[in-house]
Amino acid sequence: MKMILRWFGRDDDHVSLEYIVQIPGVSGIAGALFDVPVGEEWPLDKIRALADDVKKSGLKFEVVESVNVHEDIKLGLPTRDQYIDNYIQTIRNLASVGVKVICYNFMPVFDWLRSDLAMQLEDGSYAMAYHEDKIIDTNPVEIIERFREGSQGFSLPGWEPERLAELKQVLSQYAAVDEDKLFDNLKYFLERLKPVCDETGVKMAIHPDDPPWSVFGLPRIITNRDNLARVLSLVDSPHNGLTLCTGSLGANLDNDLPAMIREFGKRGRIHFVHVRNLKIYAPGDFHETSHLSSDGSLDMFEVMKALYEIGFDGYLRPDHGRMIWGEKGRPGYGLYDRALGAMYLTGIWEALSKMV
Repeated sequence: MKMILRWFGRDDDHVSLEYIVQIPGVSGIAGALFDVPVGEEWPLDKIRALADDVKKSGLKFEVVESVNVHEDIKLGLPTRDQYIDNYIQTIRNLASVGVKVICYNFMPVFDWLRSDLAMQLEDGSYAMAYHEDKIIDTNPVEIIERFREGSQGFSLPGWEPERLAELKQVLSQYAAVDEDKLFDNLKYFLERLKPVCDETGVKMAIHPDDPPWSVFGLPRIITNRDNLARVLSLVDSPHNGLTLCTGSLGANLDNDLPAMIREFGKRGRIHFVHVRNLKIYAPGDFHETSHLSSDGSLDMFEVMKALYEIGFDGYLRPDHGRMIWGEKGRPGYGLYDRALGAMYLTGIWEALSKMV
């Protein structure tokens, strides 16, 4: 297991590489270029500059999160091929600096969605929350404005302004796209990527929908065990794999996380793991917590145990943390709580290894 941390770059992250390298057990970062519009090729010189910066700090740059997929690809429009061509060249460029895994998602319009970016918990910390009643009572445009105001001045992954500028038009285009059509469009995308993944060895790791159910009437397909299996069957290749996110899938308690890990991990199809805990009060009503099992509804020990039992040797990172100790930064991506999470998960892993 390779413990890493997500990093948004020196210009858009209050957490520095110099701080990340001080977290025991953290060996690298999941990074990306955030100044390249979705759909365009990532320039090799910018990729090299990022890779060099990370490597000079003593960390590894082997995971990218994320190379976002242009909406035309998800919609299956005639223009998709030009964007897929750009994606293919981006994969080649990333492989040239040693990137081994690309995390991506296929969520229509919105990536992750929350009703609150900073809900105060009983202990005085702040966490992101999802309350279905608030989502139902709000239209998408209002949520975009709420996120802009609550972002603490940082960009929010998946909520890039250029992607949401034509929101009403894009939403209307999805009226003709159901889940089966979205699966068809994903299959087309993955079939186009297979040759370059075979050529470079880069593994694609699709991220589950967050939350794992339909929002604003949009189709969502990366939501449960059967749909994960269906994704892997679209292109039966070791390079077509998963980002197993406990917080996304775990928002639906019908999803058996350890069972999914054992099933798909034994097949070698889990390439990246996000470990996050949630406190779930009812379907569609939860907030994020510390990683400690007893603070939430998900059993982190059983998650890590399942990963250990399948011999997981891929990349894992602590996912969204709370804002604690007065820290101000991008919601979900503070330093302190994610560092605590990394140490907690590493401690479980060490205990498992010494019990054998």
